[in-house]
Amino acid sequence: MTVSKHQRLTPGEVSERAGVAVSALHFYEREGLIESERTAGNQRRYHRDVLRRISFIRVSQGLGISLARIREALESLPDDKVPTKSDWARLSQRWRADLDARIDQLKSLRDDLDGCIGCGCLSLKSCALYNPGDRLAAHGSGPRRLLRPPSSIA
Repeated sequence: MTVSKHQRLTPGEVSERAGVAVSALHFYEREGLIESERTAGNQRRYHRDVLRRISFIRVSQGLGISLARIREALESLPDDKVPTKSDWARLSQRWRADLDARIDQLKSLRDDLDGCIGCGCLSLKSCALYNPGDRLAAHGSGPRRLLRPPSSIA
C-alpha cells in the first residue's frame, strides 16, 4: 500500500512505525506532547511529523528529561512546518547544562560510594568517615550530597 505524504496515519500505523504502544500515543496526547485529528467517525489520525516528535520524546525521556521540559521544548517548535535539524539542535542545546550537572552529580555519587560503602558499615547517616557527627543534618533532609556538590557542604 502506498501512503501519500499528506495522508494521515492511524494510531496503529504510528505505533508500529514509532515503536510505542497505542496507549503511549494516547498518553502523549493527553500530556500535550502530540496532537491528532478526528475523522467523521471520531477515530484519531496523526500527521506524519508526529513520528519525529515521538522519537524526540523517547530520546529525551531516555536522557531523564521530564515530560514538562519535553512539552515546553515541543511547544517552541513551529506549527506550520516540519521541524528542521537546526530546530532539534536548538532544543537539545537547552538541556546541555542540565545534563552536564547531572553527569557531575552521578560522578560524585559514584566516587563517594566507592569510598564509603567500602568500609562495611553501609550507613550513610552514621558513617564516621563519610558524615562524622551527622554534620549533613544541619543542611536539611534528603540527599544533601546529591543536591549540592560536596565542596559546598562543610
